[in-house]
Amino acid sequence: MDIDFIIEVAPLFQKALLVTIKLAFIGIFFSLIIGLVCNILLAKESVILNSLVNAYIELSRNTPLLIQLFFLYYGLPKFGITLDEQVCAIIGLSFLGGSYMSEALRSGIEAVHKNQIESGLSLGMNKVQLFRFVILPQALSVAIPLIAANAVFLVKETSVVGIIAVKELVSLSKTLIGVYYMTYETMFMLVFFYLIILLPLSLILSVVERKMRYAEHGN
Repeated sequence: MDIDFIIEVAPLFQKALLVTIKLAFIGIFFSLIIGLVCNILLAKESVILNSLVNAYIELSRNTPLLIQLFFLYYGLPKFGITLDEQVCAIIGLSFLGGSYMSEALRSGIEAVHKNQIESGLSLGMNKVQLFRFVILPQALSVAIPLIAANAVFLVKETSVVGIIAVKELVSLSKTLIGVYYMTYETMFMLVFFYLIILLPLSLILSVVERKMRYAEHGN
């Protein structure tokens, strides 16, 4: 193990780490927004809206992120639309993650007992108030384990975006191995910097999950 090489390339990994964190957390944020919007549309019980949401979910979950990125980065310019590589990465991660977050939230919403909804209506709540104050808090407490798993999944999926020239951790590692042939040192740094992201994220999400359980909800 060449310690001097590790020290030399550490600043490069730090920059790539920041890019990975940026892409992952923006992707997670927009995935949650997309998932929430999808469930709001499904709640309207419109055949057209339901069909559109279900078509999006099937398309997103059944096409690889790599193909989605190729379409965004190489396909859209054919139609006169050119996007920055990081923008393409964020859109791709959000498009993929949105379908998973939608299903996670749907499972939580479906777990809310009908008596809770009827009680809210009997108190004079409108649909917006009912969703905001009754359905969504309980749905989140049920769905948080799936949301946490999806968040970790999206962080890992950032390893794919290097295919469109985004200088994240995996892309940097491939470049260093190709130039210096320092495979073991580079892979050590790659694992180390991914752990910097994933371990704290997993711990934070575990704490949030415990706090959101029904037994502790409201404490």
